[in-house]
Amino acid sequence: CGKKPQDMATGGSHSIVEYLGGDDGHRCGYCKNKKGNFSHGMWSHVMTVQDYQDLIDRGWRRSGKYVYKPAMNKTCCPQYTIRCHALNFHPSKTHKKILKRMKKFLSNGELPLGQPQDACGGEPMEKMLEEDGSVPPVDPAIVQRSEVEPPVGHSSPEESRDGKAAVLDASKAAAAAAAECPLAGKGSRIPPKAVRGELGSAAAHPSRCVYDSRRKFSPYSAVQRYVQDETEGVGADPSRPPCRKAKDIRKARRLQKEHQKQEHGGVATTLNPAPSNPTYNQAKGLEEFISDLLPDDLLHNLEVRLVRSAPPSPQFLSSFNASYQVYKLYQMAIHHYLPGKPRENQVRLVPVSFEDPGFLASYKQSAALFARYQMATHGDSPFECEEGQFKRFLCDSPLEAETPPDGPNVGYGSFHQQYWLDGCLIAVGVIDILPRCVSSVYLYYHPDFAGLSLGTYSALREIAFTRQLHKQSPKLAYYYLGFYIHSCPKMRYKGQYRPSDLLCPETYTWVPIERCIPWLDTSPYARLAEDNQAGDAVALRNLGKTLVLHRRAIMPYTTYIQKRKGPTDEKEVQQYASLVGQTCAERILLYRA
Repeated sequence: CGKKPQDMATGGSHSIVEYLGGDDGHRCGYCKNKKGNFSHGMWSHVMTVQDYQDLIDRGWRRSGKYVYKPAMNKTCCPQYTIRCHALNFHPSKTHKKILKRMKKFLSNGELPLGQPQDACGGEPMEKMLEEDGSVPPVDPAIVQRSEVEPPVGHSSPEESRDGKAAVLDASKAAAAAAAECPLAGKGSRIPPKAVRGELGSAAAHPSRCVYDSRRKFSPYSAVQRYVQDETEGVGADPSRPPCRKAKDIRKARRLQKEHQKQEHGGVATTLNPAPSNPTYNQAKGLEEFISDLLPDDLLHNLEVRLVRSAPPSPQFLSSFNASYQVYKLYQMAIHHYLPGKPRENQVRLVPVSFEDPGFLASYKQSAALFARYQMATHGDSPFECEEGQFKRFLCDSPLEAETPPDGPNVGYGSFHQQYWLDGCLIAVGVIDILPRCVSSVYLYYHPDFAGLSLGTYSALREIAFTRQLHKQSPKLAYYYLGFYIHSCPKMRYKGQYRPSDLLCPETYTWVPIERCIPWLDTSPYARLAEDNQAGDAVALRNLGKTLVLHRRAIMPYTTYIQKRKGPTDEKEVQQYASLVGQTCAERILLYRA
């Protein structure tokens, strides 16, 4: 009939998926095992936010419209869904340092060089199935039978061009992308107007200024700090006691409390009781660190904007080119991605018609990228472009936009949280706002700002954003960080956002991460639930109630069996329904050709 499955369902809002199986192993982006990564996948044509919430609470995760679930007891690097209790989160010392580093940069332009040694080890937040953002190869015939575009296949480094020519091509592409971003390149690293005036004054009167070597040189603004030459002071006041380190003061206080506790029969007392004000001497919260008052004469202005990505809002469309350029620079600098010739099932064919929304949305970007390819002498077809992959995985989403009365003001669905520095886009966090959580999908940023630990900084901002949404919708209280992979040391940093839980792969219940670590230290795969008698509360019990979309009609699987002609597909449907659980199986429509 030529219609897509999402056009066939009538009456009410339903999620529609097409199960793709997952019996074949593919390359692991973490341990580099060529055939050790196993996962089940399905293509989601459309999905309600409640269905996706229930799916991620069973270990599923989306990459664009492709939704996948690792085969935990079979895959080489088991991936455990992790969530943070946003309401009870307290930033660690490392988190506070990163927030202060951003404040210092905004105040005086001081940008650390290179990758900082912070909690993330300089690693970006890895929120997609593969390191380069691709999904496992899928047989296009499986999806083409319903005229649905297949997921992008994996493009391994072996398929990329190597040697000096590849490096040169990547450099040219990066230079071309950098030319479109005013922050990239040395020529753009100029101080703001007020600071340029200060430098001009210093140059005119060099005798009045000296270079302050205590400050780091800022590679972004190229500002060298000058201070007025002052007369030498007399030093510390000898009549006052010497300064003590905060660590020593805390230690002395702790010893004093322990001593008092012993003297008063185990009840600690204080010689100078604190005032009744409950906020006295309390640690600063996350919001206080983020919203600390900054000086009026800031060198830089950081603005965070939330734009809906699906369906694309006008703000999203107007910033699409800037966002794509940041993504391209990020992929090249952080993941060392070199544009190579994709496999056949990576090519997305778009009807050449200005009446087609897909063609209109990608026309300008495709034309620009085609010219870039020509300069790099790839010799590829105009359809072989990275921008299609960017749009497919970070812009396209199956989630329907919903604005229920009891939900947050911005509604539910997929969004881009954009970080604009002095009017230039430097980072984008892709997030899903769901009934019970904010789910982090991916983050990409401009490589020149890696020293600001934007992966950690954006996670802290997203936790604070979750707490803000909780005030509008009380049931929304968690921040999902994607997958925690204990067998991959560089992915353990996600466990540092405490308190947090891991999802048990057998019972689908949440277990505090500190209880899980001893089990995972012993084996990459573990049943995390401590109750050996516990099972899956929504396990499949009645396959016949699984909903099916067949020939524009919604029906239970028992009815579909009677209408079906040809070999049975019960084994495939049984596997699908077992993975999504009884509740989702009775709600989500499984497309059958």
